[in-house]
Amino acid sequence: MGIPGRAVAAAVLAAAAAVGTIGTAAGAVLPPPGETSPGRQARAWLPEPSGPYPIGTTAVHLTDTAREDPWHPGQRRELMISLWYPTSRPAAGDDRAPYMEPAAGRHFDGPDGVGLLNYGTTPGRTDWSAIRTHARRDAPALPGGPRPVVLYSPGLGDPRTWGTALVEDLASRGYLVVTVDHTYEASEVAFPDGDLAPSVLPGMLGQPGLDVGAVLRKAMDTRVADTRFVLDQLAALGERPGLPAGVAGALDLGRIGMVGQSAGGFTALQTMHDDPRIAAGINMDGQLHFPGPDGHTGVFLPSVAEDGLDRPFLLMGTGSEDSGGYRDQPGWNALWRHSTGWHADVTLTGSRHGSYTDAQPLLPQLARQGVLGADQLRKDVGDIRPGRAELATRSYVASFFDRWLRGQDDHLLDGPSARFPEMAYER
Repeated sequence: MGIPGRAVAAAVLAAAAAVGTIGTAAGAVLPPPGETSPGRQARAWLPEPSGPYPIGTTAVHLTDTAREDPWHPGQRRELMISLWYPTSRPAAGDDRAPYMEPAAGRHFDGPDGVGLLNYGTTPGRTDWSAIRTHARRDAPALPGGPRPVVLYSPGLGDPRTWGTALVEDLASRGYLVVTVDHTYEASEVAFPDGDLAPSVLPGMLGQPGLDVGAVLRKAMDTRVADTRFVLDQLAALGERPGLPAGVAGALDLGRIGMVGQSAGGFTALQTMHDDPRIAAGINMDGQLHFPGPDGHTGVFLPSVAEDGLDRPFLLMGTGSEDSGGYRDQPGWNALWRHSTGWHADVTLTGSRHGSYTDAQPLLPQLARQGVLGADQLRKDVGDIRPGRAELATRSYVASFFDRWLRGQDDHLLDGPSARFPEMAYER
C-alpha cells in the first residue's frame, strides 16, 4: 500500500494504523489527472434504522474565535457538525438529506479523496451525494426531551458522514447524536458559504523528513480540542438563530456519551480522559498508541492509556492483523490494566478495520457495480456478512449507551451472547 512515487507513504500508512488509515489502498487504480473511469456512476443505499422514531438532521457551522487553526495558521478554527434526533414525521423522497453535499461528494470520490486513499474505490465512479439518508433536513425535534447526547468522531481522514448508518440508528432509538468533522484532516469539509476545505494529509506525504508520530499527535490533540469546543457550544446552542424548533431543548447535557471508529475511537476515550462531561465511551478499532518519527518503530502511550479511565468504556476490535482483543494491543492493554471504571472488550470475527463504518453496508453494493475489486473489498470489511456486522455493531453500541446513559440494561454486555456468536467477548 502507498501512493506511487511518494517515498514516505509506506511510513505514514504504518503509523496511521495507530489511529486510522491514510494512503492509496492496494489494488486501486489512479486515473490520469482530469480523467475518471468510464461507465455509469454507481449508486448505493444505507440500511434502515431499527428504532421507532423518524429522524431529523441539521448542520451547524462553528467558529472557535479563541483558537488558531493548527493546520492553517493565521485563521480561526472552523468546524462543521451535524445533529441527528427524533422528529415527528419520516422523510420521503427529496426530503431525505443527502449523504454528502455535492462538492464534498465529488472530492471524496476524486484522486485526493478518502474514497480512493482509505478504501480503494475507483475515482469518478460513485455519486456519493445521490445516496440519501433516512433523515429529514432541518426538521423540528420531537417533543418529549431532553434526550441523552452521543458524540460521533470518524476515523483519520474520514468525513463525519462515514458513520451515518450507526448514527441514524442511535437517533431512531431516541438519542441526539452529534457528528463532528475535523477540518483539514477530514477528506473534505463543505461549509455553508460554498467553501470546501480539503485534507492537508495527502499533501504531507511528500515532505522529506516527515515525523509521522508528530503528525499523528498533532491530529489527536486537534481532535480532542475540537470535541471539547463542540461540547462548550452545545451548551449555548439555544442562542443560535435558525436552529430547527426544539433541537436545543432536546439536549440533555447531563448524559453525554461518545463513540468513534479508528482515530475517532482514540478521540472518544482520550476526550473522556480529559473532560469529565463525557460519562461513557466506545472505541471501535482505534489503537491507543503512537509510533516514532519513522512510523514503523516505537510504542508511545497517550495519557488515557497510562492513567486509565474511571468511567465505563467498551473496546470493539476487528479481525484485522493489528487489531483483536485488548491483550493483542499495547495501548488497549495498558488502558485495561489502569482503569477502575466498568469496561468490556468485544471482537467482531471475520471483520476488518472498515467494518464499523459505512464501508460495511456501502462498499459491497459498490463492488457489485465494479467500483472496487473483491480483494480490496475483503481488505476493507472482511468476509463477515454485511447484515450481521451491521446488526452486531448497532446492538452492542445501543446496549452500552442504554445501560450507561439511560439506566436500561438488556444484559447483552454481561458476557458472550448466543445471539451474536461472531462477537468474542472479554471482561
